[in-house]
Amino acid sequence: MTTSPLTHFDATGQAHMVDVGAKDATHRIAVAAGTIRMLPATLELVTSGSAKKGDVLGVARIAAIMAAKRTSDLIPLCHPLAITRVAVDFEIDAANNSVHCRAQVETYGKTGVEMEALTSVQVGLLTIYDMCKAADRGMVMTNVRVLEKHGGKSGDWTAAV
Repeated sequence: MTTSPLTHFDATGQAHMVDVGAKDATHRIAVAAGTIRMLPATLELVTSGSAKKGDVLGVARIAAIMAAKRTSDLIPLCHPLAITRVAVDFEIDAANNSVHCRAQVETYGKTGVEMEALTSVQVGLLTIYDMCKAADRGMVMTNVRVLEKHGGKSGDWTAAV
C-alpha cells in the first residue's frame, strides 16, 4: 500500500486520530474568514440593531467563540485543545450586502488551530443566518477558508490573495 499524504488514515487506510505526542509544543495561530450575503433590508436589520432576536453580531460573536472551544466535539478526529485566545470580528460590506467574519484562534500546543478558526467562522455565520432567517431565507455563506497559520513544524503559511 502506498503512503497517503492524508494524516488521518493509518497504513491500512483506517481512520485514526493523529498521534501528536512527540511533537513540540509551540505558539500556534490560525486565522480564518468567511462571508454571508443577504438582502439589503436584512443587512439594515443587522446594522441598525433592530432584528427581532436582538444584537445579531453580538450574539454571533459569542457563538463563534464558543464554537472554537467546542471544535473537537464536532469534528471526530480533531484533538481537544487548550485555546488561549479567540478573537472574532465582523465587518459590514454595504456595497455587497454582506457581513464578513474573521476569527483568530491561538494556543500553545502540539497541533494547530486551523479547524478551530474555521469552525468559529462558520458558526458565527450560521448564527447570523439563524437570527435573520425570518426576514431572509436566501442568505448565502461563502468563501469560508483559512487565511493564515503560524507555528509548528511546518511554520508559517498565508493564503494567496
